[in-house]
Amino acid sequence: MKIVILGAGQVGATLAGLLASEPGRDITLVDTDAEKLHDLQEKLDIRTVVGLASHPAVLERAGVEHADMLLAVTNSDEVNMVACQLAWKLFHTPMKIARLRAKEYKDRPDIFTEGYFKIDVVISPENLIQEYIKRLIALPGALQVLDFAEGRVLLVAVRALIGGMMVGHPIRDIREHMPSIDARVAAIFRRGQSIEPTGDTVIEIDDEVFFIAAREHIQAVMAELGRVERPYRNIMIAGGGNIGRGLARALESVAHVKVIEHNPANAQRLAEELNEAVVLGGDATDEDLLREENIEDMDLFLAVTNDDENNILSAMLAKRLGVRKAMALVNRTAYVDLIESMSIDVVISPQLITVSALLAHLRRGSVTAAHSLRRGAAEAMEITAVGDKLTSRVVGRRVGELKLPAGVSVGAIVRGEEDVIITHHDTLIESDDHVILFLADKRLVREVEQLFQVGFSFFG
Repeated sequence: MKIVILGAGQVGATLAGLLASEPGRDITLVDTDAEKLHDLQEKLDIRTVVGLASHPAVLERAGVEHADMLLAVTNSDEVNMVACQLAWKLFHTPMKIARLRAKEYKDRPDIFTEGYFKIDVVISPENLIQEYIKRLIALPGALQVLDFAEGRVLLVAVRALIGGMMVGHPIRDIREHMPSIDARVAAIFRRGQSIEPTGDTVIEIDDEVFFIAAREHIQAVMAELGRVERPYRNIMIAGGGNIGRGLARALESVAHVKVIEHNPANAQRLAEELNEAVVLGGDATDEDLLREENIEDMDLFLAVTNDDENNILSAMLAKRLGVRKAMALVNRTAYVDLIESMSIDVVISPQLITVSALLAHLRRGSVTAAHSLRRGAAEAMEITAVGDKLTSRVVGRRVGELKLPAGVSVGAIVRGEEDVIITHHDTLIESDDHVILFLADKRLVREVEQLFQVGFSFFG
């Protein structure tokens, strides 16, 4: 598959790195920064083109005429829109995906559906981040929450804590502890290393445990692995930009919300827009301000400004002053690695959230959802099983019979409109089942895609 990526920023570079390591990908990256492109070309062994992505001659040099997909993720909405339109009009590129940030465009989806701009998929980073954070808030204690099958199944990452009933016990004991609830441990990461879970695997303190279950059973499973946490009722948000504003608007009816915004004009405008939330003018790294606003009584501190350093420092300060949980939005991957061992409870990576939204469109075959995990090292996928026992390697077979690569596990099956089946070795896969898999190493994606492909005369 030939893919042209426009923009070598955080998202574009992350996408290029992720895709370049997969077999069968021909990646071209376009940007105006020649030095950045040179470094990425040396590091990733990809083709690069220097120039403005909305110029026809630049698109032509990038090989858009022969591309299967165009990913427009520059920092300019207008460049992304024009590039997609030109790719369609001049080169007939089959799939065009654009990242758009401006609310004015998002409020008028008709300009894309009615043909003003020929864009097949529009990605809004701010909306994606808001939805991601809202899922974390809905499940206090979760490190990551991913949904599949339109939210009927969740994959949740939690930290195994002292006091958790399953800590120090083998995974098979989950069934004894919760005989009426079906759940499956999809993966365990211990001291940064992946451990393939079996029934005999003992859960240790500080393990990062990924488990999968029907939505209605998630909180019961979380209680087994850690301490039961009360809901977030008092929330302080640092940053009144698009993300902070959207979160405050969504949360002010269900929690006591305070927003800190350093720009006086923005703070005034935000105060006029919100109904219940309290807007404070000031700096979120101001210790006196946090103390005055009783940070020690807050359940959650959310740092979502446009400044990584400000988010990290304010979240660390809030933790030191007694806030129960702190989350920080951090763009730079190098910072994420550095602060993992610090006091911040959850680090949110905008580029990985955006990449996850793009993955389903980049995957082959019947992939309906895909999520990047652990900074792109792992992946979770939802694939529709099609065919029959003669044409498919999976349909008509039990999970234990599948020739899965080491490091790949089947967590659940969604069948029809109602049935959520947590899989075991004897679970039979039927045609049209939505199969949810966990891949401890994203380099296994191609093998999984091939396993689910349908052949005209396959005989197992």
